[in-house]
Amino acid sequence: MRTITGFLMKIAPHIFVFTLLSASLGSCSNADKTADAGIPEGAAPVKTEANTAYRTPSIKGPVPRNPDMKLSANFSPNAGVTISRVAVSQNYVAMTFDDGPHPQNTPKLLDILRERNIKATFYVIGRNVDLYPAITRRIVAEGHEIGNHTYTHGNMTKMSDSKVREELDKCREAIARAAGVKPRTLRPPYGALLQNQRSWIHSEYGYPTIMWAVDPRDWQRPGPSVVTSRILSATTPGAIVLAHDLHAPTVTAMPATLDGLLRKGYKFVTVSQLLAMKPKETPAQAASTPAP
Repeated sequence: MRTITGFLMKIAPHIFVFTLLSASLGSCSNADKTADAGIPEGAAPVKTEANTAYRTPSIKGPVPRNPDMKLSANFSPNAGVTISRVAVSQNYVAMTFDDGPHPQNTPKLLDILRERNIKATFYVIGRNVDLYPAITRRIVAEGHEIGNHTYTHGNMTKMSDSKVREELDKCREAIARAAGVKPRTLRPPYGALLQNQRSWIHSEYGYPTIMWAVDPRDWQRPGPSVVTSRILSATTPGAIVLAHDLHAPTVTAMPATLDGLLRKGYKFVTVSQLLAMKPKETPAQAASTPAP
C-alpha cells in the first residue's frame, strides 16, 4: 500500500501539468480562432460569391465529333407549312432544344455541343431572352440557329390573331435586340397551333411550323438514361428531334445521346440546313402538307 501511495505522489505533478495543457488546448474556441485571424468576436461568417464562370468538365477520353460541313441554310419559301422531318439522302438529323435560354443548363449544353462540333437549333422564349441576352448571344456566336417559340409560351390555339402576332413579334424583337439576328422558323408551345393559324403565319411571317419526329418526353423527367434510350431508338435519317434545355436531366443525357447518334453515323445540322435539303414544292403542295 505504501508503495502505491509513493508512486502516485511521484507522478502527481506530471498528471497536473498534462491536465492543464489538455484544458488549455480544449478551450480553443471559434471565438479564439477569429480573434487570432483579426475577425471581431461574434462577427457574421463571410460568404463567398457564386462561381458564375462554370464550364462543364471535359469528358475523359476522346469524344466523337460531328464533321465540318459547308451546307446551305437557304431553304425555299415553299418548303412546307408544317414540317416534322425531311426526306434526305444521307444520315442528317436536326437536334432542337425548347424553352431556353436557361441560366445554368444552356451554358452547360453549349459546352457539350461545342466539344462535339454539333450545331443545334434553339427555340427560345422571348421573355427568357430578355432575362439572359448574353447566353442568347453565345448561342448565335457558336453557330447555332435560333427559332421563335413565342414571348410567354402560351397556347396559341386559345389566342386571337392579334395576340398571336404580339407573341411572335415580341419574341422576334427580343432575339434581334440580344443577338442581332431574326428567327426564320416557328415552333409553337406544346405543339399547339391550328392549321389555319399555321397557314397565315407562314404567309405573313415566312415561318414554317417546325414540329418533331422524335419526342423523348423529357418534360416528364423520366431520367437521363431513358431520354437517351428513347432518342437513340427512335431517330432515323431526316428526323427533327425534340428536347428541352429547360430541364437539367435532359442536359445530363446529352453526352451519351449525342455520342450514340454520332457513333451510329448520324450528322447533325440545323433546322434551316435540313429544310434546305428538302425538294422544292409548289405552293399548292406546301399548303396541303398535313399536320403531324
